[in-house]
Amino acid sequence: MKQQTHLGINAGLVGEVTLLEQEHAIVTLTGSEEMVADERGLIHGGFTFGLADYAAMVAVNDPNVVLGGAELKFLRPVKVGDVMRAEALVTHAEGKRRIVKVVVAVKGVTVLSGELTAFVLPKHVLD
Repeated sequence: MKQQTHLGINAGLVGEVTLLEQEHAIVTLTGSEEMVADERGLIHGGFTFGLADYAAMVAVNDPNVVLGGAELKFLRPVKVGDVMRAEALVTHAEGKRRIVKVVVAVKGVTVLSGELTAFVLPKHVLD
């Protein structure tokens, strides 16, 4: 399946798509020095969230998809060098609204999980 959304995104900041199927995506991101929040190598949660958001948008895979909300739990810290794997699955689609379940794991251990609400708009959000 061909990716149709977020084509200009920087994979170094939000991840690389490793699997794309109908309403399902897997995206991976390695925690880098640019993401570090402190001297111990803690990755700022915004990057983990960005990975989850990107995976959800790719799972919806519409050029006009936008994030409407998120209900997520950060369960474990991520450190520099960790490879985060986000799996996103559209669990509900009605009209323009999509609910996407996302789990981010490092070495099989969940570090973030929850649901994101996305909307497929009739035209680009900036139009």
